[in-house]
Amino acid sequence: MDMKKGILIQETKDGSHTLYNESLDETYHSTHGAVQEANHVFIDNGIKLIDKSDINILEVGFGTGLNAILTNNYAKENSIVINYIGLETIPLGMDLINKLNYLSENKYLSEDEFMNIHKCDWEIPSQINDSFSITKKNIRIQNFQSEHNFDLVYYDAFGPRAQIEMWDRSIFENLFSLINHGGKLVTYCAMGQFKRDLKSVGFVVECVQGPPGKREMTIASKK
Repeated sequence: MDMKKGILIQETKDGSHTLYNESLDETYHSTHGAVQEANHVFIDNGIKLIDKSDINILEVGFGTGLNAILTNNYAKENSIVINYIGLETIPLGMDLINKLNYLSENKYLSEDEFMNIHKCDWEIPSQINDSFSITKKNIRIQNFQSEHNFDLVYYDAFGPRAQIEMWDRSIFENLFSLINHGGKLVTYCAMGQFKRDLKSVGFVVECVQGPPGKREMTIASKK
């Protein structure tokens, strides 16, 4: 383990790192496998379901940047263009990021791209390569506004036990208005009240098999 302001590095069961936030008693990813979980929830059951060649993605909970890294990989491998916005209220320092083992876990990611995703300025759009551009924003989802809509939302906030305010119905009502028709919200969470709230604001909700360690995950579609 390595400490940074109450944040510890942990190795998960698939060998990839996650972080543990002591103050919230919560990990950033599944301890059963960080990369495995991110691929299952956000790639296999997220971006792969969007049938477009130019995709706008909003991530709530940028965290370690793992979802952005995997999405960058997918964009390059499939010759699509992604405009990615990542929201984060607790940006991590590069001294901690440099100790994560995601480069070794992602053989298609160049070291330059890994560093550029993390070192690029906040609040300013940054072009990482021909397929992937990113804007990192230090803002709460409750205060976020956008001039354009999104095809896909990665909802990767800390769980309801740790941050119940991140699972308030009003957030998903706002996100529904920001998602294009045919777009989706995907998340590891499958809590009953959360799914009822999604349905109440207009989403069509589907529960599918979760990643290792979780029975289900949620896909919410705007149809």
